[in-house]
Amino acid sequence: MMGHSERCPDLKTFWDKNTLKCELCSVRPGYGITPNCGHGDDGSKHDVPYKECKDNTFNDGSSPDCQTCASCPPRFIISSPCSTTTDTKCEDPGTTTVPVTVSRLTPTNPGSGLKPNEATTTPLSSNAGLLWAVPLVIVISIMLVVLCACLIYMKRKRGQPTVLTYSRRSSYVNSGFSPLPDPPGNNDLEGILSPNILSAPLQTVLDNLDVLEELVILLDPESRGVKNTKHLASLCSFPATWITYTYSMKESKSPLKAVLEGVTSRHPDLTVGYLANLLRRMERNDAIAVLGKLGQDVMQV
Repeated sequence: MMGHSERCPDLKTFWDKNTLKCELCSVRPGYGITPNCGHGDDGSKHDVPYKECKDNTFNDGSSPDCQTCASCPPRFIISSPCSTTTDTKCEDPGTTTVPVTVSRLTPTNPGSGLKPNEATTTPLSSNAGLLWAVPLVIVISIMLVVLCACLIYMKRKRGQPTVLTYSRRSSYVNSGFSPLPDPPGNNDLEGILSPNILSAPLQTVLDNLDVLEELVILLDPESRGVKNTKHLASLCSFPATWITYTYSMKESKSPLKAVLEGVTSRHPDLTVGYLANLLRRMERNDAIAVLGKLGQDVMQV
């Protein structure tokens, strides 16, 4: 793998112009660092500093690189599947003897008192118990997943806004969506962002690659309990089919960039204040703080 620094051969470090030495790249859970954090010796940026861990890999924040997820040993069950931030967790089902009723043909034996086809209760060892325990756990897990998926689908369908028909899956720029509602006032944001930034055209975010890159890193990943680009697209009245298609193309283009391009193409008069208000509704103050870095660009305009 080629690096971007001639002074730092270790790809996990970058040249710091302030300390004049190679410094370690910071580690971020769920992501692996790029060579030399994407920086050149002159401070230039050649790549994003982090890239999200691929399928079947994870980074819990203890390593600069994504690691391969572990596999459970034989006879162990998965108690927690691998995610981008945690490794696979396995559970030993134990060795408890389980009594089960087994119907079987037993020859008449004067000494035993058993009759043909008599049901007998036999204690099975943990090995025999696994023959039915493991399939039972799998069936229950599948039923829970299907039930959760149905509940999520019904909840989204009830809250889905009315939108125009989405007719072509291959094009996301021309897909239809409802007119955006008037943005709320910016009074509650003036303490965070300056009036110049709030009134700047939304296109300013797309033009500032550093700010756009930080917003992509914050909003594109799908984390439980944290609202992301999917929620932003929904607030902008994009169809659910468009959102799903955009995330399926995530490897080739950022969903956040696609949303911003689609909004500005249909509503070129929107400002940064509109985006900031949507982020406030999503409780993403971290992303609002990133918009504050547009100050220099706005002053130049």
